[in-house]
Amino acid sequence: MAAVEAEAARRRTFAIISHPDAGKTTLTEKFLLYAGAIGRAGAVQTRKTDRATTSDWLELEQQRGISVSSAVARFEHDGHVLNLLDTPGHRDFSEDTYRVLSGVDAAVMVLDAARGVEPQTEKLYAVCKARGTPVITFVNKMDRPTPDPLAILDDIEAKLGLVGQPVTWPIKPEGRFQGVIDRRTATAYRFEAAGIRGGKMAQEDEASLTGEDSWVAEEVREEVELLDAIGADVDVDAFLAGTASPVFFGSALSNFGVRLLLDAIVELAPPPSARPTRDGGFRAIDEPFSGLVFKIQANLDPRHRDRMAFVRVCSGRFERGETLINNRTGRGTTAKYATAVFGRDRETVDEAFPGDVIGLINAMDLLAGDSLHAPDSPVVFPPLPTFTPEHFATAHPTDRNRTKQFRKGVDQLDEEGVVQVLRHPDLGDQAPIWAAVGRLQFEVATWRMEHEFGAPVRLEGTRFEVARATDEDGAKKLAGMRDVEVYRRSTGAPMALFRSRFVADRIAVDHPDLMLDTLVLG
Repeated sequence: MAAVEAEAARRRTFAIISHPDAGKTTLTEKFLLYAGAIGRAGAVQTRKTDRATTSDWLELEQQRGISVSSAVARFEHDGHVLNLLDTPGHRDFSEDTYRVLSGVDAAVMVLDAARGVEPQTEKLYAVCKARGTPVITFVNKMDRPTPDPLAILDDIEAKLGLVGQPVTWPIKPEGRFQGVIDRRTATAYRFEAAGIRGGKMAQEDEASLTGEDSWVAEEVREEVELLDAIGADVDVDAFLAGTASPVFFGSALSNFGVRLLLDAIVELAPPPSARPTRDGGFRAIDEPFSGLVFKIQANLDPRHRDRMAFVRVCSGRFERGETLINNRTGRGTTAKYATAVFGRDRETVDEAFPGDVIGLINAMDLLAGDSLHAPDSPVVFPPLPTFTPEHFATAHPTDRNRTKQFRKGVDQLDEEGVVQVLRHPDLGDQAPIWAAVGRLQFEVATWRMEHEFGAPVRLEGTRFEVARATDEDGAKKLAGMRDVEVYRRSTGAPMALFRSRFVADRIAVDHPDLMLDTLVLG
């Protein structure tokens, strides 16, 4: 297994998290540009042209200029293999982001320099903190009016409890952004964006910070000297422990500071390591193959109407064509069709190592959260989190002759987690309730039902406002109460739907023995 350990050491698997509009998808594009994976970046802001962002594949995403599904990109940089999971940028799809974070070893947190730490960023960072995922911070949009950089660092610490340790520092005398300083080498980089909106790699004018060739303003040099004097340097142990974050400043749109950030991911982000298992143990990377299904996505290729399971390799070597056992069902899956995904593009994968993300095509019995393993080497990883929904609507097919397509589409969207589908024991498929964390999920679900499954739907509001996960004992007790109904998820797990938050809170107080949770595992 020496080869497995060597290959794992070359891997860096990370996600990008941010509040909407902080520049996450733009930064993803620029990473691919600097790594040579694409020849020209298509920023979100240029959607008015025929060219759309490479990492966004869904037609609705391209129409709306937002990310609502998670993309996976694999590329090489400086002798390392980087697996980048570009998570949904819209707040309504935070649940998909939570699941994706279970498949990474590090995260890049993108902040809008003018806005600082925003609510969605706080929620996503909380997931990283709970999972022990180390975070690198990129302060974006420094080419716009921004607070003082020290104030930005203070905001990070005040809102996240995370000590920001600046690796680069902005060169912004009198409010004019000129470039960044790499404090580790005392080197100044002045950038000139190339192409429209930084469509090509920026030209860099490199100079020493204090030499005769330095063009850095005296006030900026004094700021750097102050940081050096107080010892504001990167503490790798604190970073890996999740108490500190290396901070980089720049502008993704103009390519300012992107290369330095990409280099730092290779240098600082941890490679894959032993992974916790459900029984409290660990799966070492040199043990036989194991993997975690963290996402299901249908119709990545609209010509084939396929279904893909995204699998994070946790241990061992994956070889195409081998039999993988699904621990949930005990059945084997032959991995004949394994691919690496890049937007809509695909490339056949013959082998993969810990940290890699592979797509298994048309593995119909796989669900998000499934643990896969080699025969005779079982393992079960902790379940993925599912959050109780906040919005509810009853779905009806507009064409009763398309009932078969309607049911197929609803089941597919449920498996992917686009919406949670809840059914009443007495009604079954006659009037399933779509439940979602955010209302945009309904828009995406109805769009896909019509365009991908040929089954347009009509949504009606319900009388429910709050959902809580419960158990079988709770389902029996709640069945006789007013203003609450017990529905079932596709797994059979009961979900209590309340007429109002007041009713849910009152029942929780009156019946403290009832299981009423906002987080569902499994």
